[in-house]
Amino acid sequence: MAERSRAILEAHWRPLGYTVPNDAVYPHQWLWDSCFHAVVWTVLGAPDRAVSELERALAHQADDGFVPHMTYWEAPDQHVAFWGRRTTSAITQPPMYGHALAELVRHGHTPPADLVARAVAGLEHLAERRSIGGGGMVPILHPWESGCDDSPRWDSWCPGGWTATGWKQTKGDLVGALRFDPRTGSPCGSDAFIVGSVGWNALVAFNCAELATVVTDAGVVASLRAIAAEVRAATSARWDDELGCEHDWSEPYRSSSGIRTLDAMLGVLAAESPPTRVIAGQLRVVCWDGAFGGDCGPAAVHRDEPTYDPTTYWRGSAWPQLTYLCWVAARRAGMDDEARRLGDALVRGAWSSGFAEFWHPDTGAPLGAVPQSWAALAAVVSATSAWSGPPAGR
Repeated sequence: MAERSRAILEAHWRPLGYTVPNDAVYPHQWLWDSCFHAVVWTVLGAPDRAVSELERALAHQADDGFVPHMTYWEAPDQHVAFWGRRTTSAITQPPMYGHALAELVRHGHTPPADLVARAVAGLEHLAERRSIGGGGMVPILHPWESGCDDSPRWDSWCPGGWTATGWKQTKGDLVGALRFDPRTGSPCGSDAFIVGSVGWNALVAFNCAELATVVTDAGVVASLRAIAAEVRAATSARWDDELGCEHDWSEPYRSSSGIRTLDAMLGVLAAESPPTRVIAGQLRVVCWDGAFGGDCGPAAVHRDEPTYDPTTYWRGSAWPQLTYLCWVAARRAGMDDEARRLGDALVRGAWSSGFAEFWHPDTGAPLGAVPQSWAALAAVVSATSAWSGPPAGR
């Protein structure tokens, strides 16, 4: 598994010091992809590449801390008309750099102080400049910022009901609805989409808590922990016992905001051992094959939801990075059976799909780009648990 994962990352490595997700379909740098790549590089024994990956991802950070979700290193003018700027996009993505830096430290490496400072600034920007309603939640300003581009939680924003074609048009329109800080050029609002996504907020809180284990300044540690606690409290306040997850916040409230999706279960990343009743219950639901669970990873959408479709982008397929995050949560909760099931599913899905971008949760049939770099997260799992090798004939 490590050998195959390294080969994929090496093939996707660029001389400028970052890994593309896929050299044909995704030939640029994406923020949360690169953070997951950094985790894999760390586990594969290449901390220098992990650091380079993160430095490149944060290289075009704005003065106010904003981190763009895409960098067009080799084609800076490619989408100027779309984004209204050269070199980068005008939105962000889940700030997984807190976790990536924490993993470097856990493996005995000391990241550059400037890189840690940039990560702190990125998270503080989200907490301070994105405080637009939501009772303490950090809102996203475009569906792409969540990382879950076509999640059914956004269906209420698609005029006439969701279709792949209609939603593609709407996502473009929502870029045009963004508002920007005239001083820094960073996105600060939207005329059409301001959403307190519980999945996104779970990742903001998780990365604040992770980065707090890296920094040495007591004041910064306290600030990061306070942000994590506030965001988690705001998210927990939106819990629905009947659904078993939280609703997203928006004004006005949208009916699709309570659809049961896997990213809405990412509050499990607050897990400690022993876990709370709620977190333990959520992790069991994530693994249960009557809800999200699958032999090749949990589905992105609950199987009982009318929108569930295991072969469609973000509508029910299994995603390696979400399976990985649930595995991290289960391990930290001390829920060994669930951690083992999630880890085995990630490895099985990655191998069966040829390390695809995403795959069918039951069969591992490949979907999206193949191979995709973040599927190498399976090597992180296999490095920490026994793996008997690929199935016969593969």
